[in-house]
Amino acid sequence: MQIYKNILVPIDCSPVDDKVIEHIIPLALQNDSSVMLLHVVHSHTLDEDAILYQKAKDALLKFENILHNNNIKVFTKMLQGEPEVEILNEIENSDYDLIAMATHGHSFFKDILYGSVTQILKHKISIPLLLIKGRD
Repeated sequence: MQIYKNILVPIDCSPVDDKVIEHIIPLALQNDSSVMLLHVVHSHTLDEDAILYQKAKDALLKFENILHNNNIKVFTKMLQGEPEVEILNEIENSDYDLIAMATHGHSFFKDILYGSVTQILKHKISIPLLLIKGRD
């Protein structure tokens, strides 16, 4: 039985992405799922934008190849803006059954200061949210 047909995996181009992909491979295989890898470029200057865009492009290609080599149907998308806003828009405008993403292990006080994409998403989405601990 296929529970998760379409899985959204937002990546942030940090080492925690590897853990998410590790976890998603058996889940996607078990469910014969397709995976959408999504990165939202969040920059403040044109120079920063160019650097972050290239970093995201490289990361998306790396994970696309890993998933493809594991016989998983994979798509990639890069957006620009505020990550939580763009991810919410992507969820609302598509047909995902699950969103899987890493936590960063911030302390309670850092989450209050900086906010957290996962904190915002867990209160605003109606599909299951799989949080994978990004750091040991």
